Amino acid sequence: MIANNLFRLIADFCTNVLFAPYDTFRNIDGWWGSNSINAIFISTGAVLFIYWLTQLQKFKKAGTE
Repeated sequence: MIANNLFRLIADFCTNVLFAPYDTFRNIDGWWGSNSINAIFISTGAVLFIYWLTQLQKFKKAGTE
């Protein structure tokens, strides 16, 4: 009985806490709202990718690769 309650607690936590942001993303009305979130994720990834490449170049020039 305790194991059953433990698994229900984990399922409830995942459903109501961890997946709550996805529910808000799903309920956004309009094209601009939905795609602005995607644009933020893509631009963040692009900035981090460029930073990573510059760090690789710096370490390659220093010979500490």
